[in-house]
Amino acid sequence: MTYSQSEVEQYIAEEDVKFIRLAFTDIFGVQKNVSIMPRELSRAFSDGISIDASAIPGFGGEVRSDLILHPDPGTLAVLPWRPERGRVVRMFCAITHPDGTAFAYDTRAILQRAVADAQAQGYSFSFGPELEFYLFQRDENGEPTKTPYDRAGYMDVSPIDKGENIRREICLILDQMGLEPESSHHEGGPGQNEIDFRYSDPVSAADAMTTFRFVVNTIATLNGLYADFSAKPLPSHPGNGLHINLSVHSFDSPQRDVLKYALAGLLEHICETTLFYNPTQNSYLRFGGEKAPLFVSWSEENRSMLARIPAAHGDYRRVELRSPDPTCNPYIAFTLAIRAALDGIKRELELPEPIDFNLYHAPEETTQRFKRLPERFDKAAALALESPFIAQCLPRELIENYAYRYRNNR
Repeated sequence: MTYSQSEVEQYIAEEDVKFIRLAFTDIFGVQKNVSIMPRELSRAFSDGISIDASAIPGFGGEVRSDLILHPDPGTLAVLPWRPERGRVVRMFCAITHPDGTAFAYDTRAILQRAVADAQAQGYSFSFGPELEFYLFQRDENGEPTKTPYDRAGYMDVSPIDKGENIRREICLILDQMGLEPESSHHEGGPGQNEIDFRYSDPVSAADAMTTFRFVVNTIATLNGLYADFSAKPLPSHPGNGLHINLSVHSFDSPQRDVLKYALAGLLEHICETTLFYNPTQNSYLRFGGEKAPLFVSWSEENRSMLARIPAAHGDYRRVELRSPDPTCNPYIAFTLAIRAALDGIKRELELPEPIDFNLYHAPEETTQRFKRLPERFDKAAALALESPFIAQCLPRELIENYAYRYRNNR
């Protein structure tokens, strides 16, 4: 359900809400928030709530540290694990400077502009993310370990699959928050799980992914566990992937098949965008095995490919991009996917031939003819810094923050 400002004010007055969390993300997609009391809500809607952004990664230093949060009433959600009496709710926010000008590094706003540009060109996009994560035990001091919660395998059932009840609790809470998980199951690694979302518009899908990571971390902690979304938590087991399902619809020519051009655009720009789909050094340990792609390729059903177009018809036709991992900022990831797809559609880029064999087990004389994803963080960073396409999509300082993220830690 989408709420208006007056409906939010009425809900908070009538439902014993005591705390309102104004949420946003830093440039890396890590959720932040400030809590206000209900008596401050009217001021939040009219003038916004000031925050000191000097300590938030990518938000600038002390010179211009004041930023203003403006809650989006359409994103109101109750946090169901908080007390029934004295409820806590959350709203995502737009970020501006005190003079009302937009904050350049508000990645949610960057995605909103990409959506608006797509609509101006006659196209609408939908996204359905699929996220994988591990559940690990904690030690006697509550610190995370690398001991998996169970030893189950792909789509196993209880009692071998101990994560079944955790996934159930997560899905029920997401449903109470107005989100739509579509399916869930145990993944291939010990303690590894996956929950998939129903298709929605790009901003709602990115909000859902941000909320999902927050909910999973919370429910895991409440159950004495640790949720790990990193790309390669265990060296000898499958990594965590984020499969981004994307569909595109043309307003002006509904019968025109633009999906193939969109996919061609994604493949055209995939190497220079990899830094933002795979933003940590750990991300690059995942490529090249256990259903994690390495080569720039596509197919219709082959899961050893970077991208595929699964068998479906009509509104269910989609591209599945398989290289990203769950540590990415979904607002940036979806922005770049839209921009790359639009470029492919505009230029009517041709797809290479689909691949119908397993690239994981292909001999070197076969694989050497395929372009590779960057296999190290520094290579991905260099490609992003040099890319005219990325420069058109994102602010320069944001790009540099990603590229030099680990400069002082080497």
